[in-house]
Amino acid sequence: MMKRIILKSGEEDRVRQGHPWVYDNEVDRVLEGKGAGSGGAFTESLLPGECADVESARKEYLGRAIVNPNSKIIARIYSPSKEGIDKGFFKRRIREALQRRAFFRDLSRESARVVFAEADFLPGLIIDRFAGWPLAELEAAVSERPVTFELVRSALGPPQSWLAVQFLAWGMDCRRDMIIDALDETAPSAGVIEKSTAGVRKLEGLSPREGLIRGNFPAGGIVIFENGFPFALDLPQGQKTGHFLDQRDNRLLTAGFAAALAKAPPPDKTAAAGGPLRFLDACSYTGGFGIHALRAAESAELTAVDTSAAALEGLRKNAALNGIESRSATLEIDVFEALRAFERKKEHFDLIILDPPAFAKSKTVLGEALRGYKEINLRAINLLRRGGVLVSCSCSQALDEANFKRMIVDAASDTKRLIQLDFRQQAPDHPVLAGYDESFYLKCGFYRVL
Repeated sequence: MMKRIILKSGEEDRVRQGHPWVYDNEVDRVLEGKGAGSGGAFTESLLPGECADVESARKEYLGRAIVNPNSKIIARIYSPSKEGIDKGFFKRRIREALQRRAFFRDLSRESARVVFAEADFLPGLIIDRFAGWPLAELEAAVSERPVTFELVRSALGPPQSWLAVQFLAWGMDCRRDMIIDALDETAPSAGVIEKSTAGVRKLEGLSPREGLIRGNFPAGGIVIFENGFPFALDLPQGQKTGHFLDQRDNRLLTAGFAAALAKAPPPDKTAAAGGPLRFLDACSYTGGFGIHALRAAESAELTAVDTSAAALEGLRKNAALNGIESRSATLEIDVFEALRAFERKKEHFDLIILDPPAFAKSKTVLGEALRGYKEINLRAINLLRRGGVLVSCSCSQALDEANFKRMIVDAASDTKRLIQLDFRQQAPDHPVLAGYDESFYLKCGFYRVL
């Protein structure tokens, strides 16, 4: 018989509104069929990875969940109905997720996140699909720079695909082989790479795991196209799933502002000052933002800052593929140290991009994280010429939009005035599920210094 998790009185409202998590302190008891509850020792009757029905204290049915008694999140609801989990279930869910992406992405040529965990009703499962070609084959077949999608497709045929997968919850991890089999039938690929290294696995009682699961991954990496620009990726070695697809649309908007600066330079960029526009991509990773900006402004120069030598090597490869290596330079240094050094030297920039890693992994460290965010934004604003543009991001889920915007205001009040040009979130292939605030994590503000 299916076990039933009965919530304490009053704990059902958040779940009824669409939030898929049940915390262990919200559970009153667990029933097995028509048997008695297990009282205070309810966790002993639940097995990690099994399914259970969730009900309110009044026995209102709330949904079916996968459970893990060893986690603070004891149940993750995956269906409002009494739906079982088998390979057919995963095939249906993956096909539905692909259909949602096809509404706004051409999946025959574009890379995308095709499963975003709870927001796609597959809690704890992340799947990114990368469409492209082996880098070595591309370099042998296409010598023209910048590389274009049409040139590569003409030389090598349609793009192949590779999948990067993360299993972040016990209920998905224990069904790993079933999920991979379902992927073979719904999203066939040249290779599947596991990237299950996120710290949340430890909270689930799971160890990190990564490596090639099926198929192959080319030595030397692959090349994908984002907004028409080529990027070389090393999925097994890259951070997270290998490329931050969630910033795709924000990088395109950054390119638009860079183009606008090229047409109408900031007021302080006078003819007497001379020299090209100067862009700074702080926490650059492999150059997603900086390369978009540089491709849009033909006379600009880019300085890219990151602490990872491997990331900066990837950026240099990407700059070469885009034909802009002569206009880009890299600095392997901490972003705080870099910004302080630029201030001491009284350097100035026309466009600064701040896309740091998550400073706040949880709300318990939010105060410290806000101080870090404020410092880098304050220093960046100081380094911008009057009329310059700041692109400031945070991927900390614990930092909500209101507090992020307040932090920007506080930083600006210590330096100069700003106007907000635009404000965005993650790309739509990382959907925000209504009622589940944790699915909204990425903030990206565009500001101009007055």
